[in-house]
Amino acid sequence: MLALSPLIVFLLLYLFLSLAADDFYAVPLTVAFLAASLYSLMLIRGESVSQRFGYLAEGAASPGVMQMLWIFILAGAFAATAKQMGAIDATIRLALTAVPPHFVLSSLFLASCFISLATGTSVGTIAALVPIAGRMAEQTESSMAMMVAIVVGGAYFGDNLSFISDTTIVATQTQGCKMKDKFRANIWIALPAALICLVLYACMPAVSVRPDTLGEVFYPAIIPYIYIIVAALAGMNVMLVLASATVLAGVMGIASGALTPFGWLKAMNDGIMGMSELIIVTLLAAGLMQVIRQAGGIDWLMQLFDSRRGTRRKAEFSMATLVVLTDFCTANNTIAILSVGPLAKQIARRYHIEPKRAASILDTFSCFAQGIIPYGAQMLIASGLAGVDPLDIIPYLFYPYILGAVAIVYIIVDPLTHPLKEREQT
Repeated sequence: MLALSPLIVFLLLYLFLSLAADDFYAVPLTVAFLAASLYSLMLIRGESVSQRFGYLAEGAASPGVMQMLWIFILAGAFAATAKQMGAIDATIRLALTAVPPHFVLSSLFLASCFISLATGTSVGTIAALVPIAGRMAEQTESSMAMMVAIVVGGAYFGDNLSFISDTTIVATQTQGCKMKDKFRANIWIALPAALICLVLYACMPAVSVRPDTLGEVFYPAIIPYIYIIVAALAGMNVMLVLASATVLAGVMGIASGALTPFGWLKAMNDGIMGMSELIIVTLLAAGLMQVIRQAGGIDWLMQLFDSRRGTRRKAEFSMATLVVLTDFCTANNTIAILSVGPLAKQIARRYHIEPKRAASILDTFSCFAQGIIPYGAQMLIASGLAGVDPLDIIPYLFYPYILGAVAIVYIIVDPLTHPLKEREQT
């Protein structure tokens, strides 16, 4: 049990210092992970300092971690290129002009879902749509908090499913599954939750208003996002998808005049550097988990499961609980998945849980947790842009609540157990 204490040190250090500073973003994650990593080295007895640091390096340099870092780099380069060539603006205009004007609530939710799915960023979706939602609330004399909550809920739909979101990348890489497989498993949770939300919004009193004129939609700018979704679903290697999409977006941007060759290079550099903190945290977390594994923490936890006669369903609920609690402490769903991912993979192997199902559970419950905490980055940005208290938004967050409920049903019903039961019996 002592071997797991570095994770507790990290969570307590980050949580208590954040509470003391009254700011969950005052404590850099890199520093908290560094402190926990240094503490973990004291758990290994009878070996030299260089050997102990060797375990950190071994974990950080594993092939799975290196592949994850390459995906982060390519995703950053693509996201920045697509933004500079106008893809985000075109996507927002399309989403807001293609929906029926007399169904404002449902239209706003659909727009948020579509934009976040295409761009892979909940924060970017919220930053783009909350000002528009605010104007719509003023025009219709509707609740500002409710309008903002609709945008925030839709943003988590895409964050949960997008092929280029941080949470999808980390969940699939830590569990060792393909993004298209995780998408197919995850859609059975996210889509029903979204449809239920649409029905709720459609049943609310209708208001007829159209957002301010956004200008004409430059449809070619949306092609890189469509290409990403189609190529990933077709089974193309994720790194090849991101690399080719970056080239496609860059060439289209230069051809349309939105980018210059040197502007494209700068955009890629900015995108890659924007991933630097996540890359460093990934290296530190991977090294930390290797030390915990070397000290026997993973083995002890597996024995604990066995001693309590764990079942597959209990194991899945354990993964969900771990990622939710970690997200509550870190206020960052990507870091929560990154921290819990290696442990969840061991649990999944022990209880014959398919990697795509484990990745789906981690991603979904982390988005659920991130969606209901008032101190997450998404909620703080939304409340700051709209000028409302985060606590006023929380009661209207229908999608995260429904997503969590559907995910619980997904675990209880367990529709994928039939072939696994046959294998276990064999």
